[in-house]
Amino acid sequence: MNKILSIFVLIGLVAFQACEGPEGPMGPQGEQGLQGVPGTPGVNIVGTTYEATVDFTADGGWGVVLAFPEELVESDVILTYILWDVDDERPIWRAVPQTIFFPEGPLVYNFDFTQVDIRLFLEGPLNKATLDDVWTKEQIFRIVVVPSDFPDARIDFTDYEAVTKMLGIKDSDFQKLEVKK
Repeated sequence: MNKILSIFVLIGLVAFQACEGPEGPMGPQGEQGLQGVPGTPGVNIVGTTYEATVDFTADGGWGVVLAFPEELVESDVILTYILWDVDDERPIWRAVPQTIFFPEGPLVYNFDFTQVDIRLFLEGPLNKATLDDVWTKEQIFRIVVVPSDFPDARIDFTDYEAVTKMLGIKDSDFQKLEVKK
């Protein structure tokens, strides 16, 4: 039985060795591809970016609605980040939803969106009227519209720095959004 198995293995090795030969002639030159944006790693996607400073109040139902200047494509996706802190003049952005745990219960900064607007809101069981202004006033959000033709890249969408680098976004690219009246 071992001799038969050895023979088959030997025949298999010889057969695989025989599959290699000289390289054939080069084929015709293909068409020139599109040129990418200088300084970006092989990605040429135009994402729209927005920034908004909002106050969450009881009068607004602890939420605000911001209108997009242009209607989004139905298949586009929205990423939202909140300015969490500033360390040595460097902003620290966190992905929304973002949850903070208080003794009275959790507070969640959250959002939802349509093709025409985005709603930023606070949710959770605690009494939001008792929150200090640091949690409700002058909250800065950045909104990134990821186009539907975004490449199938492995990227952590919760990482603000990675997303802005991948899309080639600079601080100056963010358009200001105003609260809908």
